[in-house]
Amino acid sequence: VAVVAGSDDIGPAAGVRPADLLDRCAFPPAGTPVDCAVSGGPDSMALLVLALDAGLEVTAWHVDHGLRPTSADEGAWVVRTATDRGATARSVVAQVEPGSNLEERARDARRAALPPGVLTGHTADDQAETVLLNLLRGAGVPGAAGIGAPQRRPLLALRRHETSALCAAVGLQPVCDPMNNDPRFVRNRLRHEVLPLLAEISGRDPVPLLARHAARAGEAAGLLAGLVADVDPTDVRSLSDLSDDLVRLALRSWLTDRDDGRSPDAASVERVLDVVRGRVRAAEVVGGYRVARSAGRLSHGHR
Repeated sequence: VAVVAGSDDIGPAAGVRPADLLDRCAFPPAGTPVDCAVSGGPDSMALLVLALDAGLEVTAWHVDHGLRPTSADEGAWVVRTATDRGATARSVVAQVEPGSNLEERARDARRAALPPGVLTGHTADDQAETVLLNLLRGAGVPGAAGIGAPQRRPLLALRRHETSALCAAVGLQPVCDPMNNDPRFVRNRLRHEVLPLLAEISGRDPVPLLARHAARAGEAAGLLAGLVADVDPTDVRSLSDLSDDLVRLALRSWLTDRDDGRSPDAASVERVLDVVRGRVRAAEVVGGYRVARSAGRLSHGHR
């Protein structure tokens, strides 16, 4: 099901209640047990509130990376707040050391710490940022579809200002992560510089446009995936009869599945295509992985 943002309005939401937003959320039926990733920020706290209001049996998961002196206190607040509101709550430590690639390493640590199928509080604003990021990476049609696994992102039709307004309306003061304003991270520059500039240039909010583009690209990606659905992307012989374009489709789908739904960049796909065609024996791809060829088959693993 395509999930798109519902309004081109840039202005803040006033007097928001859970009931005002639930119809636009994609939650499973009431009574379903779900795990929710809750960092303490406005989006994830709104996810917690809305999931409980939808009648779900919620277990809230907080991951403490130890990157700020206050992180342990923030985790305790999340657990206490979730419990007070009727959820089960867990806080786990996944230490990440400061340094290069911090954003990616923290994301990977969260994914390793959280249970499979966990729901997240990504909004239409996150979707728009992801589409732009993926276009800059050359991630192809699947990348233009934005955030992977939309069935685990029930708030994709909501806006960031709505999640903040909901938190205010129910008396919650979310955690403010200073990393979200750090200009060293490309996503933050897209959020604070590029998207406002696009709004100024076009005279309209670009987020709903990018969200609709992502939904259409997701449909197109599904059709393209059908062209190579019966192809074993690890069997070099089965790939040898296909055009390079179809091999790229098969490889991109395979690499995406192997990297938890993250579509690879164009350069990674081209390097693996070189492995398939026998120009090299192995290639490094994004995410710290390596694809190698042996006895006519491809393998995918950590470097």
